[in-house]
Amino acid sequence: MSFVERSGPFAQQCPNPVKRAIMKQGWYDIAYIHFRYEPEEVQRLLPKGLSVDIHDGSAWVGLIPFSMRGIGIPHLPSIPYLGSFPEVNVRTYVIRDGVPGVWFCSLDINRVLPTAVARATYGLHYCFGAARHERRGNELHTFVKRRWPSGEASTQIHLEIGEEITQPTPLDIFLSARWGLYSLSRSKHIRYAPVSHPQWSLQRAKIISLQDSLIEAAGFTRPRGDAHVMFSAGVPVRVGLPKLLS
Repeated sequence: MSFVERSGPFAQQCPNPVKRAIMKQGWYDIAYIHFRYEPEEVQRLLPKGLSVDIHDGSAWVGLIPFSMRGIGIPHLPSIPYLGSFPEVNVRTYVIRDGVPGVWFCSLDINRVLPTAVARATYGLHYCFGAARHERRGNELHTFVKRRWPSGEASTQIHLEIGEEITQPTPLDIFLSARWGLYSLSRSKHIRYAPVSHPQWSLQRAKIISLQDSLIEAAGFTRPRGDAHVMFSAGVPVRVGLPKLLS
């Protein structure tokens, strides 16, 4: 199997802002922890119709902890309690017909109802368990212990937040500026949902400690090599209606 690497520049700002959002939410105190993988390894975990999106000769798998806040319908109050929670997702980057996006391998949260609803309606691999995510000054602390579905998986992350990234590299942008997500419908057809938000304000970060099995639980081999790590204080987000592609 051959892979074609996209040429830059990548879009730091949303090229097609969502005009009619079906959902609003906020992604705050978000960390980007990414590891290089061989494209062939990532491709085998993707559904038919999606191709791995590569940069610098590699596929990239991310461990992304953040605080989800204020889920709701645009122009209405956010959903109390159930609309805000810590989340850690394992994701990679894909492309179809020239349109790049995110493919979520797993999403761990500590709310049962949003887990069930997201799995049933959006076909996303949400998991339920204990989860915490907290920023303390220039440090970020995250903990997840999965309880459902079956299978043990956990993560414990401690990061130090560093200086502002004033001139993001092409890789920084490739790993953060994503304007849509792909998922599978109940009938196993691919769907695409557009996403828009302000441009990320990024900072460098470094790992103080990391003990993780979520990446391996998603089907990947244990990460090797140094991680690429960034942080952002976050952005408000608008999500558009998913469109059935095949």
